[in-house]
Amino acid sequence: MTVSPGFVDWMREQRAAMEYFLDQRLPAPTVAPARLHEAMRHATLGGGKRVRALLALAAGELVDAPRARLLGVAGSLELIHTYSLIHDDLPCMDNDVLRRGKPTCHIQFGEATALLAGDALQSLAFQWLTEESETPFQSSQIPLIHLLAVASGSRGMAGGQAIDLESTTTPLPLPELEIMHLKKTGALIRAAILMGAQCGSAPLEAADLQYLTHFANRVGLLFQIVDDILDATMDTVTLGKTAGKDDAHQKATYVTLLGLGPARERAEELEREALRTLACLPLATQRLEDLTRFMSARHH
Repeated sequence: MTVSPGFVDWMREQRAAMEYFLDQRLPAPTVAPARLHEAMRHATLGGGKRVRALLALAAGELVDAPRARLLGVAGSLELIHTYSLIHDDLPCMDNDVLRRGKPTCHIQFGEATALLAGDALQSLAFQWLTEESETPFQSSQIPLIHLLAVASGSRGMAGGQAIDLESTTTPLPLPELEIMHLKKTGALIRAAILMGAQCGSAPLEAADLQYLTHFANRVGLLFQIVDDILDATMDTVTLGKTAGKDDAHQKATYVTLLGLGPARERAEELEREALRTLACLPLATQRLEDLTRFMSARHH
């Protein structure tokens, strides 16, 4: 992985800032209902790659967005992502026992509390997006809420998960697999990039927004292909979640449809497409370039 000098330090600093922000803003485990708040914190804190937050922060740098505003947006994205993981891990979905190297929320707190923790995190994400009262930002709040709502709902992440559940009995051909992942994984990644870029004082030019959207779609698919490859090649300890579960559940993946070698070639192709698209933007895109390379080369 070839990234610019200082990128690893930048990524470490952003993750630490995000962890601190989430720790400070999530309800304390001593506040009633204490067990629910403890479950929300268990699922959200102390792990995760924070890819969606990093993408939002990097996209915000394109438009010189205020730091406080970006942290609120990135935090909301992390809450939505965590809620989706809690629900994905439930016995009625993927039935998993390990997430981010620790017991899944329902294993630690029971199914009912885990379900409520996911619901509460989803609501809290939208609460955070409405709390900043800075006057110049108010006109941007509704578009941000709209982006996150669409990315989370039936036309985005939830819809992709529904298609994924159906595909366990009816295998998907490759074009439909890509459509599914543009929703299930790609929608929130796309929202992260577009929301970060929306936090500046002036909107992006229409052509630049189109390039950024195309980049986001390429990166979303890249992230998912790498996930499929890692699920097939890495162990549980390295991943921090149960390895090989896609194969165990007979799910269609890029590896099962294409084979390991062609899946890796497709990931490399998407990485090149994403970087070529960024090169079309008349903006300082180095952070997004580095994140693209990081996502392609990651090992967990």
